[in-house]
Amino acid sequence: MRFLAPLLMLLVACSADDGESQSGTADIPQPGFEPPVITNPESPVSYPPALYEDGVEGTVILHLFVNEDGEIIPDSSRIAEGSGHVELDSAALAGVATMRFAPARRNGVPVAITFLQPVHFRLPEGSEGGA
Repeated sequence: MRFLAPLLMLLVACSADDGESQSGTADIPQPGFEPPVITNPESPVSYPPALYEDGVEGTVILHLFVNEDGEIIPDSSRIAEGSGHVELDSAALAGVATMRFAPARRNGVPVAITFLQPVHFRLPEGSEGGA
């Protein structure tokens, strides 16, 4: 049985770490701002096999910091909101080590940024756990 990778989607809830305050405007698109983009060709997060087989789904929200080179600073990575399943939370956090990003940009210039990265653990439509 092949385990499908969870879906990764990038929220535009970002705040630049370049000294400018954006308090209260994180979800309002800023002119000239481009959020970081995940560049992994495949999901770097593995669905825990037992939870996949049992049909367990959930979403983990990761808090990440990516520098101006697009590199994740591992010590800054944490779970902002858990899924309610410690195994899903752990799998999402473990995938951070292999996530790759194109850096965020402000007016074309790469910037360091903190942002929220959701990881959705979802079964393919029509599939049932335990089968």
